[in-house]
Amino acid sequence: METLEAIMTRRSVRDFRPDTVSDADIETLLKAGMQAPSAVNERPWHFVVIDDQEILHKIPEYHRNAQMLKYAPLVILVCSDRKLESRRAYWIQDCSAATENILLAAHGMGLGAVWLGVFPNADRVKGLQALLKLPKDIRPVTLVAVGLPALTPEPVDRFDQTRIHKNGW
Repeated sequence: METLEAIMTRRSVRDFRPDTVSDADIETLLKAGMQAPSAVNERPWHFVVIDDQEILHKIPEYHRNAQMLKYAPLVILVCSDRKLESRRAYWIQDCSAATENILLAAHGMGLGAVWLGVFPNADRVKGLQALLKLPKDIRPVTLVAVGLPALTPEPVDRFDQTRIHKNGW
């Protein structure tokens, strides 16, 4: 799949088949995430791969928008490591870029995926820190549910000329 085609046709997939995602595919997704650009090359990210259904069923208890995790075969939690952050707030951009790379890689591999925000919602952050026993310096940023799509929404053209400004507002 060409890069622009992947960008223009990727959609959030919330309905998954029960098939597992192979270890090789998981590794490819993680490599794509780690290939993201990073401010000052800090790469403050860590990734938690979650395929334990018991854990996946607990996440919606404090993340009400995560109901699809009860049916997803895999979730990748993208985290930032405070010990690797030397510049204030660039970590959120770095982890967001890693998340987008995972989404695009999943789409290019024929997998479906959806981005679920965690940070800055304190309940979600605390819930994941407790559930996964994350070290104190590890901050959960995003969740990416991944699997073979049971249903893939049609692409939508989101281009909006009114949002473009040249050389000033």
